[in-house]
Amino acid sequence: MAEKSFDLIVIGAGPGGYVAAIRGAQLGLSVAIVEREHLGGICLNWGCIPTKALLRSSEVFHLMHRAKEFGLKADNIGYDLDAVVKRSRKVAGQLSGGIGHLMKKNKVTVFMGTAKLAGKGKVSVKTDKGSEDLTAKNIVLATGARARNLPGLEADGKRVWMYKDALDPPHMPKKLLVIGSGAIGIEFASFYNTLGADTTVVEVMDRILPVEDEEISKFAKKQFEKQGMKIMQKAVVKQLDRAADKVTAHIEIGGKVEKQEFDTVISAVGIVGNVEDLGLEEMGVKVDRTHVVTDEYCRTGVDGLYAIGDIAGAPWLAHKASHEGVMVAELIAGKHAHPVKPESIAGCTYCHPQIASVGYTEAKAKELGFEIKVGRFPFIGNGKAIALGEPEGMIKTVFDAKTGELLGAHMVGAEVTELIQGYVVGRQLETTEEDLMNTVFPHPTLSEMMHEAVLDAYGKVIHM
Repeated sequence: MAEKSFDLIVIGAGPGGYVAAIRGAQLGLSVAIVEREHLGGICLNWGCIPTKALLRSSEVFHLMHRAKEFGLKADNIGYDLDAVVKRSRKVAGQLSGGIGHLMKKNKVTVFMGTAKLAGKGKVSVKTDKGSEDLTAKNIVLATGARARNLPGLEADGKRVWMYKDALDPPHMPKKLLVIGSGAIGIEFASFYNTLGADTTVVEVMDRILPVEDEEISKFAKKQFEKQGMKIMQKAVVKQLDRAADKVTAHIEIGGKVEKQEFDTVISAVGIVGNVEDLGLEEMGVKVDRTHVVTDEYCRTGVDGLYAIGDIAGAPWLAHKASHEGVMVAELIAGKHAHPVKPESIAGCTYCHPQIASVGYTEAKAKELGFEIKVGRFPFIGNGKAIALGEPEGMIKTVFDAKTGELLGAHMVGAEVTELIQGYVVGRQLETTEEDLMNTVFPHPTLSEMMHEAVLDAYGKVIHM
Protein backbone atom coordinates (compact mmCIF):
# COMPACT_ATOMS: atom_id res chain seq x y z
CA MET A 1 0.00 0.00 0.00
CA ALA A 2 1.36 3.43 -0.98
CA GLU A 3 2.31 5.81 1.80
CA LYS A 4 0.19 8.91 2.28
CA SER A 5 2.23 12.01 3.04
CA PHE A 6 1.27 15.04 5.11
CA ASP A 7 2.98 18.01 6.72
CA LEU A 8 1.53 17.10 10.11
CA ILE A 9 0.04 13.96 11.64
CA VAL A 10 -1.84 14.25 14.92
CA ILE A 11 -2.47 11.08 16.94
CA GLY A 12 -5.57 11.54 19.09
CA ALA A 13 -8.61 13.73 18.41
CA GLY A 14 -9.33 15.05 21.90
CA PRO A 15 -9.31 18.76 22.82
CA GLY A 16 -5.56 18.93 22.25
CA GLY A 17 -5.36 16.89 19.06
CA TYR A 18 -8.29 18.22 17.09
CA VAL A 19 -7.35 21.83 17.92
CA ALA A 20 -3.74 21.20 16.80
CA ALA A 21 -5.09 19.76 13.55
CA ILE A 22 -7.39 22.72 12.90
CA ARG A 23 -4.72 25.32 13.65
CA GLY A 24 -2.21 23.48 11.50
CA ALA A 25 -4.68 23.43 8.60
CA GLN A 26 -5.43 27.13 9.07
CA LEU A 27 -1.71 27.81 8.70
CA GLY A 28 -1.58 26.01 5.37
CA LEU A 29 -0.26 22.61 6.49
CA SER A 30 -1.65 19.37 5.08
CA VAL A 31 -2.92 17.58 8.18
CA ALA A 32 -4.03 14.06 9.09
CA ILE A 33 -5.56 13.11 12.41
CA VAL A 34 -5.86 9.56 13.76
CA GLU A 35 -8.48 8.63 16.36
CA ARG A 36 -9.25 5.14 17.62
CA GLU A 37 -12.58 5.83 19.33
CA HIS A 38 -14.42 9.18 19.32
CA LEU A 39 -13.74 12.54 17.68
CA GLY A 40 -13.55 14.96 20.60
CA GLY A 41 -11.83 12.44 22.84
CA ILE A 42 -12.69 11.63 26.44
CA CYS A 43 -13.33 15.25 27.41
CA LEU A 44 -16.13 15.81 24.97
CA ASN A 45 -17.62 12.32 24.96
CA TRP A 46 -17.02 10.96 28.46
CA GLY A 47 -15.61 13.81 30.56
CA CYS A 48 -15.92 17.58 30.71
CA ILE A 49 -19.08 18.04 28.67
CA PRO A 50 -21.40 15.18 29.73
CA THR A 51 -20.51 15.63 33.40
CA LYS A 52 -21.51 19.31 33.18
CA ALA A 53 -24.79 18.29 31.59
CA LEU A 54 -25.46 15.92 34.50
CA LEU A 55 -24.47 18.53 37.05
CA ARG A 56 -26.78 21.08 35.44
CA SER A 57 -29.69 18.67 35.96
CA SER A 58 -28.79 18.21 39.63
CA GLU A 59 -28.41 21.98 40.04
CA VAL A 60 -31.92 22.58 38.67
CA PHE A 61 -33.24 19.78 40.89
CA HIS A 62 -31.62 21.43 43.91
CA LEU A 63 -33.16 24.82 43.01
CA MET A 64 -36.59 23.26 42.54
CA HIS A 65 -36.47 22.15 46.16
CA ARG A 66 -35.76 25.76 47.14
CA ALA A 67 -38.70 27.14 45.14
CA LYS A 68 -40.48 28.44 48.25
CA GLU A 69 -37.50 30.70 49.09
CA PHE A 70 -38.04 32.49 45.77
CA GLY A 71 -41.80 32.83 46.17
CA LEU A 72 -42.47 29.98 43.77
CA LYS A 73 -44.35 26.70 43.96
CA ALA A 74 -43.04 23.33 42.83
CA ASP A 75 -44.95 20.22 43.86
CA ASN A 76 -44.14 16.53 43.52
CA ILE A 77 -40.50 17.24 42.66
CA GLY A 78 -38.70 14.25 41.25
CA TYR A 79 -36.36 13.10 38.51
CA ASP A 80 -35.99 10.45 35.86
CA LEU A 81 -32.36 9.28 35.94
CA ASP A 82 -32.62 7.67 32.50
CA ALA A 83 -33.84 10.97 31.05
CA VAL A 84 -31.09 12.90 32.84
CA VAL A 85 -28.46 10.58 31.39
CA LYS A 86 -30.11 10.65 27.95
CA ARG A 87 -29.85 14.45 27.87
CA SER A 88 -26.20 14.26 28.88
CA ARG A 89 -25.41 11.76 26.11
CA LYS A 90 -27.33 13.87 23.57
CA VAL A 91 -25.26 16.95 24.44
CA ALA A 92 -22.02 14.96 24.05
CA GLY A 93 -23.21 13.45 20.76
CA GLN A 94 -24.14 16.84 19.33
CA LEU A 95 -20.69 18.25 20.05
CA SER A 96 -18.87 15.14 18.81
CA GLY A 97 -20.67 15.50 15.48
CA GLY A 98 -19.55 19.12 15.40
CA ILE A 99 -15.89 18.05 15.54
CA GLY A 100 -16.43 15.92 12.45
CA HIS A 101 -17.83 18.97 10.68
CA LEU A 102 -14.81 21.06 11.72
CA MET A 103 -12.45 18.43 10.33
CA LYS A 104 -14.20 18.54 6.94
CA LYS A 105 -14.40 22.34 6.95
CA ASN A 106 -10.65 22.62 7.56
CA LYS A 107 -9.78 19.82 5.12
CA VAL A 108 -8.18 17.65 7.80
CA THR A 109 -7.95 14.01 6.71
CA VAL A 110 -9.42 11.75 9.41
CA PHE A 111 -8.29 8.16 9.95
CA MET A 112 -10.37 6.16 12.41
CA GLY A 113 -8.02 3.52 13.79
CA THR A 114 -5.13 2.75 16.12
CA ALA A 115 -1.86 4.52 15.43
CA LYS A 116 1.71 3.48 16.12
CA LEU A 117 4.97 5.23 15.40
CA ALA A 118 6.80 3.20 12.74
CA GLY A 119 10.03 5.17 12.66
CA LYS A 120 11.00 8.79 12.25
CA GLY A 121 8.18 10.61 10.50
CA LYS A 122 6.18 7.44 10.02
CA VAL A 123 2.85 6.33 11.46
CA SER A 124 1.12 3.01 10.90
CA VAL A 125 -2.66 3.01 11.37
CA LYS A 126 -4.74 -0.12 11.88
CA THR A 127 -8.31 0.44 10.71
CA ASP A 128 -11.39 -1.74 10.28
CA LYS A 129 -10.46 -2.07 6.62
CA GLY A 130 -6.79 -2.96 7.10
CA SER A 131 -3.85 -0.64 7.59
CA GLU A 132 -2.60 2.74 6.39
CA ASP A 133 1.00 3.96 6.24
CA LEU A 134 1.33 7.69 6.80
CA THR A 135 4.38 9.94 6.70
CA ALA A 136 4.99 13.48 7.92
CA LYS A 137 7.92 15.63 8.97
CA ASN A 138 6.03 16.49 12.16
CA ILE A 139 3.96 14.26 14.43
CA VAL A 140 1.98 15.33 17.49
CA LEU A 141 1.08 12.81 20.19
CA ALA A 142 -2.25 13.74 21.79
CA THR A 143 -3.41 10.35 23.05
CA GLY A 144 -4.63 11.62 26.43
CA ALA A 145 -5.03 9.60 29.59
CA ARG A 146 -7.40 7.18 31.28
CA ALA A 147 -8.63 6.57 34.81
CA ARG A 148 -6.21 4.82 37.15
CA ASN A 149 -7.27 1.36 38.33
CA LEU A 150 -5.80 0.43 41.71
CA PRO A 151 -5.28 -3.25 42.54
CA GLY A 152 -8.29 -4.56 44.45
CA LEU A 153 -10.38 -1.51 43.59
CA GLU A 154 -10.87 -2.32 39.90
CA ALA A 155 -14.16 -1.31 38.33
CA ASP A 156 -16.61 -4.01 37.27
CA GLY A 157 -19.32 -1.73 35.86
CA LYS A 158 -21.90 -3.19 38.23
CA ARG A 159 -21.20 -2.14 41.81
CA VAL A 160 -17.74 -0.58 41.36
CA TRP A 161 -17.65 2.18 38.77
CA MET A 162 -15.17 4.32 36.91
CA TYR A 163 -16.23 7.66 35.43
CA LYS A 164 -17.77 6.08 32.30
CA ASP A 165 -20.02 3.89 34.43
CA ALA A 166 -20.99 6.90 36.58
CA LEU A 167 -21.94 8.85 33.44
CA ASP A 168 -24.24 6.08 32.20
CA PRO A 169 -25.17 4.30 35.44
CA PRO A 170 -26.84 0.88 35.58
CA HIS A 171 -28.75 2.02 38.69
CA MET A 172 -29.21 5.01 41.01
CA PRO A 173 -26.94 4.61 44.06
CA LYS A 174 -28.64 4.63 47.44
CA LYS A 175 -25.47 4.45 49.51
CA LEU A 176 -22.43 5.63 47.58
CA LEU A 177 -18.70 5.56 48.30
CA VAL A 178 -16.46 7.86 46.25
CA ILE A 179 -12.75 7.07 46.45
CA GLY A 180 -10.74 10.21 45.76
CA SER A 181 -11.69 13.87 46.20
CA GLY A 182 -10.09 15.51 43.19
CA ALA A 183 -12.27 17.28 40.64
CA ILE A 184 -13.73 14.07 39.14
CA GLY A 185 -14.54 12.45 42.49
CA ILE A 186 -16.09 15.57 43.99
CA GLU A 187 -18.18 16.31 40.90
CA PHE A 188 -19.73 12.84 40.93
CA ALA A 189 -20.16 12.96 44.71
CA SER A 190 -21.96 16.30 44.33
CA PHE A 191 -24.21 15.03 41.51
CA TYR A 192 -25.34 11.82 43.20
CA ASN A 193 -25.58 13.39 46.66
CA THR A 194 -27.89 16.10 45.28
CA LEU A 195 -30.12 13.43 43.73
CA GLY A 196 -30.44 11.76 47.14
CA ALA A 197 -27.64 9.23 47.44
CA ASP A 198 -26.17 8.80 50.93
CA THR A 199 -22.64 9.77 49.91
CA THR A 200 -19.27 9.17 51.58
CA VAL A 201 -16.00 10.54 50.17
CA VAL A 202 -12.67 8.99 51.16
CA GLU A 203 -9.46 10.99 50.60
CA VAL A 204 -5.95 9.72 51.36
CA MET A 205 -4.57 13.25 51.87
CA ASP A 206 -5.23 15.39 54.93
CA ARG A 207 -7.91 17.40 53.12
CA ILE A 208 -10.29 17.11 50.18
CA LEU A 209 -9.47 18.87 46.90
CA PRO A 210 -5.78 18.72 47.86
CA VAL A 211 -4.52 20.80 44.92
CA GLU A 212 -6.65 23.77 45.99
CA ASP A 213 -5.77 26.44 48.54
CA GLU A 214 -6.24 24.99 52.03
CA GLU A 215 -8.72 27.68 53.05
CA ILE A 216 -10.89 26.93 50.01
CA SER A 217 -10.74 23.18 50.69
CA LYS A 218 -11.90 23.68 54.28
CA PHE A 219 -14.74 25.96 53.20
CA ALA A 220 -15.89 23.48 50.55
CA LYS A 221 -15.78 20.61 53.05
CA LYS A 222 -18.14 22.46 55.40
CA GLN A 223 -20.57 23.09 52.55
CA PHE A 224 -20.51 19.45 51.43
CA GLU A 225 -21.11 18.27 54.99
CA LYS A 226 -24.08 20.68 55.28
CA GLN A 227 -25.50 18.91 52.23
CA GLY A 228 -25.20 15.57 54.02
CA MET A 229 -21.96 14.23 52.57
CA LYS A 230 -19.64 12.31 54.85
CA ILE A 231 -15.98 13.21 54.36
CA MET A 232 -13.20 10.89 55.52
CA GLN A 233 -9.72 12.47 55.26
CA LYS A 234 -6.36 10.76 55.78
CA ALA A 235 -8.18 7.53 54.99
CA VAL A 236 -7.43 4.65 52.63
CA VAL A 237 -9.75 2.06 51.10
CA LYS A 238 -7.71 -1.11 51.56
CA GLN A 239 -10.12 -3.68 50.16
CA LEU A 240 -13.53 -4.09 48.52
CA ASP A 241 -15.57 -7.23 49.17
CA ARG A 242 -18.11 -7.55 46.38
CA ALA A 243 -21.51 -9.19 46.46
CA ALA A 244 -24.41 -9.14 44.01
CA ASP A 245 -26.16 -6.23 45.71
CA LYS A 246 -23.51 -4.56 47.87
CA VAL A 247 -19.83 -3.78 48.38
CA THR A 248 -18.11 -3.94 51.77
CA ALA A 249 -15.28 -1.42 51.95
CA HIS A 250 -12.37 -1.86 54.36
CA ILE A 251 -11.39 1.72 55.21
CA GLU A 252 -8.26 2.46 57.22
CA ILE A 253 -8.44 5.68 59.22
CA GLY A 254 -6.56 6.69 62.34
CA GLY A 255 -4.62 3.43 62.34
CA LYS A 256 -7.76 1.30 62.47
CA VAL A 257 -9.66 -0.49 59.73
CA GLU A 258 -13.44 -0.18 59.72
CA LYS A 259 -15.91 -1.94 57.45
CA GLN A 260 -18.75 -0.08 55.77
CA GLU A 261 -21.36 -1.37 53.33
CA PHE A 262 -22.34 0.49 50.15
CA ASP A 263 -24.42 -0.43 47.15
CA THR A 264 -22.14 1.51 44.78
CA VAL A 265 -18.49 2.61 44.69
CA ILE A 266 -16.94 5.18 42.32
CA SER A 267 -13.16 5.03 41.98
CA ALA A 268 -11.62 8.40 41.11
CA VAL A 269 -7.98 7.99 42.12
CA GLY A 270 -6.16 9.78 39.34
CA ILE A 271 -5.17 9.08 35.77
CA VAL A 272 -2.43 7.39 33.75
CA GLY A 273 -1.17 8.50 30.36
CA ASN A 274 -2.00 6.49 27.24
CA VAL A 275 1.61 5.72 26.32
CA GLU A 276 1.36 2.00 25.60
CA ASP A 277 1.76 0.46 22.13
CA LEU A 278 2.72 3.75 20.50
CA GLY A 279 6.28 2.70 19.69
CA LEU A 280 7.74 5.29 22.06
CA GLU A 281 10.58 3.13 23.36
CA GLU A 282 11.77 2.27 19.87
CA MET A 283 11.85 6.00 19.05
CA GLY A 284 13.84 6.83 22.19
CA VAL A 285 11.07 8.91 23.75
CA LYS A 286 11.49 9.40 27.50
CA VAL A 287 8.47 8.41 29.60
CA ASP A 288 8.19 9.25 33.30
CA ARG A 289 5.36 7.69 35.34
CA THR A 290 3.19 7.11 32.25
CA HIS A 291 3.72 10.62 30.88
CA VAL A 292 5.92 11.71 27.98
CA VAL A 293 8.70 14.08 29.06
CA THR A 294 8.73 17.33 27.05
CA ASP A 295 10.24 20.79 27.16
CA GLU A 296 8.15 23.98 27.46
CA TYR A 297 7.38 23.82 23.74
CA CYS A 298 6.08 20.23 24.02
CA ARG A 299 9.11 18.83 22.16
CA THR A 300 9.97 15.25 23.11
CA GLY A 301 13.66 15.41 22.23
CA VAL A 302 13.04 13.35 19.09
CA ASP A 303 13.20 15.62 16.06
CA GLY A 304 9.74 16.42 14.71
CA LEU A 305 7.88 14.61 17.50
CA TYR A 306 5.75 16.53 20.00
CA ALA A 307 3.44 15.55 22.89
CA ILE A 308 0.56 17.68 24.16
CA GLY A 309 -2.25 17.47 26.70
CA ASP A 310 -2.71 14.78 29.32
CA ILE A 311 -0.04 12.47 27.89
CA ALA A 312 2.49 15.26 28.53
CA GLY A 313 1.61 15.59 32.22
CA ALA A 314 -0.09 17.99 34.62
CA PRO A 315 -2.20 19.99 34.76
CA TRP A 316 -4.60 17.49 33.19
CA LEU A 317 -7.00 20.03 31.73
CA ALA A 318 -8.69 20.27 28.35
CA HIS A 319 -7.94 23.98 27.94
CA LYS A 320 -4.24 23.37 28.61
CA ALA A 321 -4.23 20.69 25.90
CA SER A 322 -5.97 22.96 23.40
CA HIS A 323 -3.53 25.80 23.89
CA GLU A 324 -0.59 23.44 23.61
CA GLY A 325 -2.10 22.20 20.36
CA VAL A 326 -2.25 25.74 18.97
CA MET A 327 1.28 26.49 20.17
CA VAL A 328 2.77 23.37 18.57
CA ALA A 329 0.93 23.92 15.27
CA GLU A 330 2.25 27.48 15.11
CA LEU A 331 5.76 26.32 15.99
CA ILE A 332 5.65 23.73 13.19
CA ALA A 333 4.37 26.36 10.75
CA GLY A 334 7.31 28.62 11.57
CA LYS A 335 5.35 31.16 13.60
CA HIS A 336 6.46 32.77 16.85
CA ALA A 337 4.93 30.59 19.55
CA HIS A 338 4.53 31.30 23.25
CA PRO A 339 4.89 28.39 25.71
CA VAL A 340 1.92 27.60 27.91
CA LYS A 341 2.66 28.39 31.56
CA PRO A 342 0.99 25.85 33.92
CA GLU A 343 0.78 28.38 36.78
CA SER A 344 -1.37 30.66 34.60
CA ILE A 345 -3.95 27.98 33.75
CA ALA A 346 -7.18 28.03 35.73
CA GLY A 347 -8.58 24.90 37.34
CA CYS A 348 -12.36 24.55 37.69
CA THR A 349 -14.48 22.05 39.63
CA TYR A 350 -18.20 22.06 38.89
CA CYS A 351 -19.57 20.72 42.15
CA HIS A 352 -22.00 22.68 44.35
CA PRO A 353 -20.55 25.09 45.38
CA GLN A 354 -18.23 25.54 42.42
CA ILE A 355 -14.47 25.90 42.93
CA ALA A 356 -11.98 27.73 40.71
CA SER A 357 -8.38 28.83 41.03
CA VAL A 358 -5.36 30.13 39.15
CA GLY A 359 -1.74 30.62 40.15
CA TYR A 360 -0.12 29.88 43.48
CA THR A 361 -1.91 28.95 46.68
CA GLU A 362 -1.01 30.96 49.77
CA ALA A 363 1.15 28.07 51.02
CA LYS A 364 2.94 27.68 47.66
CA ALA A 365 3.68 31.38 47.41
CA LYS A 366 5.27 31.32 50.87
CA GLU A 367 7.19 28.15 50.00
CA LEU A 368 8.62 29.92 46.93
CA GLY A 369 9.88 32.72 49.17
CA PHE A 370 7.42 35.47 48.30
CA GLU A 371 6.46 38.09 50.86
CA ILE A 372 2.71 38.17 50.34
CA LYS A 373 -0.45 40.14 50.92
CA VAL A 374 -3.70 38.16 51.09
CA GLY A 375 -7.23 39.48 50.53
CA ARG A 376 -10.59 37.79 51.08
CA PHE A 377 -14.20 38.67 50.45
CA PRO A 378 -17.30 36.61 51.36
CA PHE A 379 -20.34 36.09 49.15
CA ILE A 380 -22.55 37.21 52.04
CA GLY A 381 -21.23 40.76 51.49
CA ASN A 382 -22.30 40.87 47.84
CA GLY A 383 -25.75 42.08 46.77
CA LYS A 384 -25.99 39.93 43.64
CA ALA A 385 -25.05 36.78 45.58
CA ILE A 386 -27.79 37.46 48.13
CA ALA A 387 -30.32 38.21 45.36
CA LEU A 388 -29.42 34.91 43.69
CA GLY A 389 -29.90 33.09 46.98
CA GLU A 390 -26.24 32.05 46.94
CA PRO A 391 -24.67 33.73 50.00
CA GLU A 392 -22.19 30.93 50.77
CA GLY A 393 -18.77 31.41 49.23
CA MET A 394 -15.56 33.40 49.23
CA ILE A 395 -12.91 34.86 46.95
CA LYS A 396 -9.26 34.97 47.98
CA THR A 397 -6.36 36.79 46.34
CA VAL A 398 -2.61 36.42 46.89
CA PHE A 399 -0.23 39.23 45.91
CA ASP A 400 3.52 39.77 45.91
CA ALA A 401 3.88 42.43 48.61
CA LYS A 402 6.96 43.92 46.91
CA THR A 403 5.77 44.21 43.30
CA GLY A 404 1.97 44.02 43.49
CA GLU A 405 1.93 41.01 41.13
CA LEU A 406 -1.18 38.84 41.39
CA LEU A 407 0.33 35.50 42.40
CA GLY A 408 -2.88 33.54 42.79
CA ALA A 409 -6.66 33.69 43.08
CA HIS A 410 -8.94 31.11 44.67
CA MET A 411 -12.72 30.96 44.76
CA VAL A 412 -15.57 28.85 46.07
CA GLY A 413 -19.22 29.66 45.44
CA ALA A 414 -21.83 30.20 42.73
CA GLU A 415 -20.52 30.71 39.17
CA VAL A 416 -16.87 31.05 40.20
CA THR A 417 -15.85 28.89 37.22
CA GLU A 418 -16.97 31.84 35.07
CA LEU A 419 -15.49 34.53 37.33
CA ILE A 420 -11.96 33.08 37.47
CA GLN A 421 -11.16 34.12 33.90
CA GLY A 422 -10.99 37.75 35.04
CA TYR A 423 -7.99 36.93 37.18
CA VAL A 424 -6.52 34.70 34.45
CA VAL A 425 -6.55 37.66 32.04
CA GLY A 426 -5.08 39.82 34.80
CA ARG A 427 -2.16 37.42 35.23
CA GLN A 428 -1.63 37.14 31.48
CA LEU A 429 -1.43 40.95 31.19
CA GLU A 430 0.89 41.09 34.24
CA THR A 431 -1.65 43.22 36.07
CA THR A 432 -0.73 44.70 39.44
CA GLU A 433 -2.92 45.36 42.46
CA GLU A 434 -3.14 49.03 41.41
CA ASP A 435 -4.59 48.12 38.00
CA LEU A 436 -7.21 45.89 39.62
CA MET A 437 -8.11 48.43 42.29
CA ASN A 438 -8.58 51.16 39.64
CA THR A 439 -10.79 48.93 37.48
CA VAL A 440 -14.51 49.75 37.66
CA PHE A 441 -16.51 46.54 38.15
CA PRO A 442 -20.21 46.61 37.17
CA HIS A 443 -22.92 46.59 39.84
CA PRO A 444 -24.71 44.47 40.85
CA THR A 445 -22.52 41.54 39.84
CA LEU A 446 -20.68 38.70 41.51
CA SER A 447 -17.52 40.09 39.91
CA GLU A 448 -17.55 42.98 42.40
CA MET A 449 -16.24 40.48 44.96
CA MET A 450 -13.12 40.11 42.85
CA HIS A 451 -12.53 43.84 43.29
CA GLU A 452 -13.22 43.72 47.01
CA ALA A 453 -10.86 40.77 47.53
CA VAL A 454 -8.07 42.85 45.97
CA LEU A 455 -8.97 45.87 48.09
CA ASP A 456 -8.94 43.69 51.21
CA ALA A 457 -5.37 42.58 50.54
CA TYR A 458 -4.33 46.20 50.86
CA GLY A 459 -6.60 47.27 53.72
CA LYS A 460 -9.04 49.16 51.49
CA VAL A 461 -12.06 46.86 51.44
CA ILE A 462 -15.40 48.72 51.38
CA HIS A 463 -18.24 46.30 52.05
CA MET A 464 -16.83 44.25 54.89
